[in-house]
Amino acid sequence: MTVRWGVIGTGGIARTFVGDCTAAGVVFTAVGSRTQESAESFAAEYGIARAHGSYADLVADDEVDAVYVATPHSRHAEDALLAIAAGKHVLVEKAFTITADEARAVVDAARRADVAVMEAMWTRFLPQMTMIRELVAEGRIGRPRLVEATHHQALPDDPTHRLNDPALGGGAILDLGVYPISFAIDVLGAPSAVAAAGTLSDQGVDTQMGIVMTHEGGTQSTVHFALDVRSPNTASIIGEDGRIDIDATWYTPTTWRLRDRDGVVVEEFDGREELAGYAHEVRAFEAMIESGDHEGGAMDPEETVVVMAAMDEARRQVGVRYAADSASSTAR
Repeated sequence: MTVRWGVIGTGGIARTFVGDCTAAGVVFTAVGSRTQESAESFAAEYGIARAHGSYADLVADDEVDAVYVATPHSRHAEDALLAIAAGKHVLVEKAFTITADEARAVVDAARRADVAVMEAMWTRFLPQMTMIRELVAEGRIGRPRLVEATHHQALPDDPTHRLNDPALGGGAILDLGVYPISFAIDVLGAPSAVAAAGTLSDQGVDTQMGIVMTHEGGTQSTVHFALDVRSPNTASIIGEDGRIDIDATWYTPTTWRLRDRDGVVVEEFDGREELAGYAHEVRAFEAMIESGDHEGGAMDPEETVVVMAAMDEARRQVGVRYAADSASSTAR
């Protein structure tokens, strides 16, 4: 089957995603924005036939089978639920929602509607990550004991920018921290304990945060992320018999090396020539739709809820509060 995609949102990530996936042959039939003008401009730029001046009109479009949600974090749950209610399959940009409670509401709604829903954690679907998972599963580094990963970027410091606005889910954790946190949970499983420390901006969002998570069997992960400094952004999976080192930028197509216990390189991979990286997650999602099996896979919806819960706890400890936190407390 050919899955016909609609896009909610016309910002930077939507442009990157659509441009990348169009080059790989993904079919986009419609785009929705808050204004007709913005939708038409986006549609013209990417050769999309149908432009809608509201998200409601986009999800009501009979020429759309699946929706990609590319709005700010603060709207993810609302927009995903809108699409699910219209019977559309939904791929939601990371971070999936603001809170774990919102994530649970979206996942449960998708189950009731019998549609697929998935977080657009594109890194998990890159060929290099598939290979790395296989190496770990085969025991090539022995029992994994530690995951280390960073994500630092020097991003706009304008207090009105969405990255710095708590009303829009600003801060480092939802934009940047989700990558290493999700990576650690992918490798080591759900954390049994989370310990976090960080620094807040004048607006009350985290500019940097460090987290140590404890996982099954006493294994640990250490992650650090910040939105006002740059670093190499590398990652490692350290096992009892060796380790896997992933080079900069670890969450994009890059190089990695498998080392034995003595640090000698025994295998390496260069994925820098990989094109259309976002298309891997789209093709995996389309396969879920076609098979009718909406669970499991490289980014299982239940694991997304686990990732969101870990971020909730880290934010609680550091003092990052969003309006959705109050809503979640009231719902409970």
